[in-house]
Amino acid sequence: MTAPGPEPDDVPGLEPGGSVPPGDTPPDAGQTSGLSHPQPMPSRKLPARWLLAVAILVLVVAAFFVLRAVDWF
Repeated sequence: MTAPGPEPDDVPGLEPGGSVPPGDTPPDAGQTSGLSHPQPMPSRKLPARWLLAVAILVLVVAAFFVLRAVDWF
């Protein structure tokens, strides 16, 4: 059974011994770093609204169980 792919001796760009000459392969990662533009600050209004909605939901559920325990419901 032979290995898939071309024979190592027939591959262009290989030096004797199987190494690759410098500059023959692309770099591992891009050569840019950092952000291209400043990121906007997230709004603080949405988390405050969610906090208020969760607080109201907790109060409604707590009221349900209190009324259920008193047997008014």
